[in-house]
Amino acid sequence: MSLGRIWPSVAQFFLAVLVVGQVAIASDGGVSLGSVAPDFKLRNVDGKMVELADFEDQKGAIIVFTCNHCPYSIKYEDRIIALNTQFAPKGYPVIAINPNDPVKVPEDSFENMKVRAREKKFTFPYLVDESQEVAKAYGATRTPHVFVVSNTKEGWRVHYIGAIDDNASNADAVESFFVRDAVNSVLDGNVPTTSFTKAIGCTIKWKNK
Repeated sequence: MSLGRIWPSVAQFFLAVLVVGQVAIASDGGVSLGSVAPDFKLRNVDGKMVELADFEDQKGAIIVFTCNHCPYSIKYEDRIIALNTQFAPKGYPVIAINPNDPVKVPEDSFENMKVRAREKKFTFPYLVDESQEVAKAYGATRTPHVFVVSNTKEGWRVHYIGAIDDNASNADAVESFFVRDAVNSVLDGNVPTTSFTKAIGCTIKWKNK
C-alpha cells in the first residue's frame, strides 16, 4: 500500500477519535449540551422537598453541585451567592445540590449543610442528593460543577456545563466568567460563546458499592 493511501486513513482515524472524545467529554455519562435535563425531588435544608417543577415560573436555573468541605466549593461560596443575587431577579435562580457521601465526609452531612446554609445566609435551596442518583444523571463529577438550564416547552434545556469561572483561587483575578456570560447569552436569546469547560474542584465522594 502506498503512503498516499495510508495517510488519509490515518488522518481519518485520528479525526474519528477526536470527535468521539469530544462527545464523551460533553456528555460524561450524564446530560449533554442541548439535551433536556432530568427533573429531581430532593430535600432542602429547611426540610421541604424541592423539584425543578417548583421553578416552572422561572426562565431557567443555575444548578450547582457543591458541598461544605471542599476547598474549591468554599472559595466559590460567595461567588455562588453573587450569581443568585444577580440572576434570580432575572429568572435564573441558583439551585445548590450536595452529592457527597456523608459517611466518607461527615462535614457534608445534612445537619452540617443546615449549619452552613445558616452561617452563609444562603438565599437559594441547598439540597441533599442522598442517593447520588441526581449527580449521576447529570454527569456531575466534581464540586463545584455547574449546569445552566433554560425552561422550555420541551423541558429544562442544557446550555452550559462546567466551571463557574477561570480562577478558583482568586475571585479578583478572574478573566473569564463562564456561568455569568452563559446566562447572559441565553437571556439575550443567543448560544453561549463558551458552553463547556472542565469543572475544577474536588471529586464527588461516591458511596461504596
